[in-house]
Amino acid sequence: MGDDVSAAGWYSDPRDAGLLRYWDGSAWSERTARLTTSLEEDDLGARVRALHAEYEQLRTQVVQTADVMILQEVGIYQYSHPLDDAPAFKVLLERIEEELRTSVKSGAAVTSTKKWIINGSEKEGAKMVADFSKLILRAYNNEADNVVRTLRPYGVDAAIARLDKLRASIAKLGASMKLAVTDEYHALRVSEIRLTADYLHKLAEQKEHEREERVRLREEALARREYEAEQARLEKEQQHYLNALAKLAEKGDVAAVAETQARLNQVQEALDGVIARAANIRAGYVYVISNVGAFGPRVVKIGLTRRLQPLERVHELGGASVPFRFDLHALIFSDDAVSLETALHREFAAHRVNLINVRREFFYIEPGEVKAALIRLNGDLLTFFDVPHAIEWRQSESLRRGGSPRSEPHDAGGACGVEVDRLDELDDDREP
Repeated sequence: MGDDVSAAGWYSDPRDAGLLRYWDGSAWSERTARLTTSLEEDDLGARVRALHAEYEQLRTQVVQTADVMILQEVGIYQYSHPLDDAPAFKVLLERIEEELRTSVKSGAAVTSTKKWIINGSEKEGAKMVADFSKLILRAYNNEADNVVRTLRPYGVDAAIARLDKLRASIAKLGASMKLAVTDEYHALRVSEIRLTADYLHKLAEQKEHEREERVRLREEALARREYEAEQARLEKEQQHYLNALAKLAEKGDVAAVAETQARLNQVQEALDGVIARAANIRAGYVYVISNVGAFGPRVVKIGLTRRLQPLERVHELGGASVPFRFDLHALIFSDDAVSLETALHREFAAHRVNLINVRREFFYIEPGEVKAALIRLNGDLLTFFDVPHAIEWRQSESLRRGGSPRSEPHDAGGACGVEVDRLDELDDDREP
């Protein structure tokens, strides 16, 4: 309404010169209006600016706890207490907890004024100080316990900042009684937070290692069973030829004896090969695979399997945990497959997808780069498929574009996304 007080029905309120009240002809209405002067406008603007400045100041004091922000800020997790295993961390945690209990019992957890008088009584004053000391310590410990319970290894700095902020608030509120959490007690709780983060991280590491060890042992057991089954099959076949050879020798059939002996020699050679491979724990297949639909065009996995049927392992990797099957680029048998795999991993170490867990064997590289390294390291690379067919992924993309899966040039067939003819080629090259 500005400074205009002459509007019909509106009159100055005698109790507030800046307020207008409406007269409806018979009684004063509850309707009111505030007179706004240029001075008041300036004052209101100043108040808004002051509130905005206060908001910005408070906002900078808020502890940012969003997991994504914390992860971006802290980067790779660093141990505060680099112990070897989780039980060692547990022992240290128990020691800190005992020190915390001792500090509370001895009264060393909180500082307070030595003299406080209530209604002329020092005794009542001392009781009030003691009660308040217990109250602030309970509030502090509740917050500290909650921080520890909800802690994530990458959230250490935010958790400590949260506890520091609470401690500062307690000191501010209890300033008149000189109430504050002691430096020693606060340092113990901060150490507890850091150690708990280390413990959680080490525990996760050990669980991951145990999981991968179970996978490795399962692979070893499968390979061993395959060797045993193949050995039993060959021994049975060998005995069959030995029996046939004896009967043919009795008949004096020289030509048949020679043919059977040749086959027996082949079986014996295959049997010797299986026994040798079973005994040589370093022998196996190094495989190079990719999954364009799951990981993109510039990611390959370089792994090793000791299975007699290595493609079964590749097929398992392309199970329900990934949306598409893997494509096979190379499958190389070596008497020292462990060294070949290690050399390849070392060659592309800077291109690892996971720089922390080196047991994750994925690399940001093109298949052709692995081909060049294999030729240099292995020398006798016979077959390598540079372009992944990624049949199901390409058909899916065609459908998404409104096309038909039949428009793709290749039909899905064979294990792990590799076509039947490719599997046949690899099977032909595989040693017995």
